[in-house]
Amino acid sequence: MSNTLEVKLLGKDYRVACKPDEREGLLAAVALLDGKLKEAGDKTKGNGERVAVMVALNLAHELLVAKDTPQAQAAALEQQAIQRTINSIEAKLDESLALHQQLF
Repeated sequence: MSNTLEVKLLGKDYRVACKPDEREGLLAAVALLDGKLKEAGDKTKGNGERVAVMVALNLAHELLVAKDTPQAQAAALEQQAIQRTINSIEAKLDESLALHQQLF
């Protein structure tokens, strides 16, 4: 399977780099972006770069607001705790392997 994906935004074709396991997510992002671009174009009767910049700003704002929600903050804290646990396990494994290697 190729590491590129052909997508269409506002009727124009684009080829983007994409790992095979990320295709589904990228296609969902394309659908979201295309819908937002069409919606903005319909509202402003515009197209092109200005509409794309406005949509990008709106999406960036939505992302920043979403990151500030208590749920997002709790998820980030949980992920940090999980990462600390993983790091601790890795350190213990490394220590154990080092001890066993000395035996041989």
